[in-house]
Amino acid sequence: MTPVQKLAGLVALILLLMAGAAGVTWQVQDWRMGKKLSEQLSAQSAAHQDQLDAITNEAWRQQRAEQNKRLATEQQLATQDQQHIKELSDAQRNQAALRDRLTTADVRLSVLLAEDPASGCNVPASAGAVGLVHAARRAQLDPAHAQRIIRITDDGDNAIIALRACQAYVRAVAR
Repeated sequence: MTPVQKLAGLVALILLLMAGAAGVTWQVQDWRMGKKLSEQLSAQSAAHQDQLDAITNEAWRQQRAEQNKRLATEQQLATQDQQHIKELSDAQRNQAALRDRLTTADVRLSVLLAEDPASGCNVPASAGAVGLVHAARRAQLDPAHAQRIIRITDDGDNAIIALRACQAYVRAVAR
C-alpha cells in the first residue's frame, strides 16, 4: 500500500468514525431532549390537573352554598307557611265563635243613629272616641244582615292573611 492509499484509508476510517460518533451524538441528544420534553409535558400536565382540581373544588363549593341557601329559604318558607296557617285557623275560629254568638242572640250588632233635626232627637252626628256613646240611640241589625256582614268581614280577614302570606313568600324568594 502506498502512503497515499494509507492516508486515504485513514481518512476514510476517520470519516466513518466521525459519522458514527455524530449518529451516536444525535441519538444522545434526542434522548436528552426527549427526557426534557417529557419532563416539561409532565410538569404542564400536573399544573393543568391542579387547575382542574381547583376549578372543580370551587364549583362544588358554590353548589353547596347554593344548596344551603335554597334549604334555608325552604325552611323559612315552611315556618312562614305554618305561621300563616295558624293565623288563618285562629281567625276562622274567632269568626265561627262570633257567628255562633250572633245566632244565639248572645251578641247583637247595632249601628249608631245619626241626629235627625226633623225628628227632634238629640243624637250627636259624630261618634267621638271609640267606646260606648252615652245617651246615643242605636238600632239593632237584623240577624240575617249581621250574618252577611260577618261573612264579608271573614272574607276580608282571610284575604288579608292570604295577601300577607303571598308577600312574605315573594320577599323570601326574591332575596
